[in-house]
Amino acid sequence: MSEAARPRRIWLCADDYGISPGVNRAIRDLIERGRLNATSVMMVGPATGRSEIEALDTAAKSSPRCAIGLHVTLSAPFRPLTMHFRPLDGDMFLPFPKLLRAGLMRRLDREFIRNEVKAQLSAFMEAFGRAPDFVDGHQHVQLYPQLRDGFVDAVSDGAPKAWVRQGGRDLPLKQRLASPKGMVLDILSAPFRRRAGAAGLSFNPGFAGAYDFARVADFGALMRQFLDGLPDGGLVMCHPGFVDDVLAGLDPMTDVREREHAYLAGDAFPRLLADSGVTLE
Repeated sequence: MSEAARPRRIWLCADDYGISPGVNRAIRDLIERGRLNATSVMMVGPATGRSEIEALDTAAKSSPRCAIGLHVTLSAPFRPLTMHFRPLDGDMFLPFPKLLRAGLMRRLDREFIRNEVKAQLSAFMEAFGRAPDFVDGHQHVQLYPQLRDGFVDAVSDGAPKAWVRQGGRDLPLKQRLASPKGMVLDILSAPFRRRAGAAGLSFNPGFAGAYDFARVADFGALMRQFLDGLPDGGLVMCHPGFVDDVLAGLDPMTDVREREHAYLAGDAFPRLLADSGVTLE
């Protein structure tokens, strides 16, 4: 095969392993089908017991290329692993809007963030017996002011060989304007890449997968857009899952997870990969 015809190898990463048993089952199902090659684990989630971790490890070992990462979580309704983390809302992290506002106003303590990320890294290493392949963030917390400093400090110290997720992508202006959420992530990712690079951390060369989860969308059409022009080594974020009572009690993102799973498990997805010149292996 000529170099020009060689398929682009990308990461298709399912976020939120550990948020609920139903989400975990859906992610493992897709890994075993060869429809995912990465997932990131929310170590503060309620579904990260030994059996759930062992089941993920087994599924990943059945895949020719499946990375397991840490999904750093710093927002409600989850609770910190460190005893003296601040600020809190009761005994939980701040809701994401308040956390973002505190970072923008420079009201967060870098050491609290650093110590919490290190604690979540340690929990991952204890559960899996090794460091994560990569580290990303729930609700993209790793990209935001002040949060990114503690995040990069902790990863460069605790898992220096792991790559980290950035959320930017080189797109024409018209396409950037068509996705406000994607444009915000792109803007925030520039200082994150500089900070990570200065710390010696590697990161994905391109990112896709952001869309309005509140709308009923054609996920197949969205996936075609995500793959279009994504560079070799780029990453597409997804959130497949089966809805259960645990998920419904923690996260408003429910039915969309089942729609994503249905598409990724179906026959149209491998055809799209082939048509797009993309492989997950």
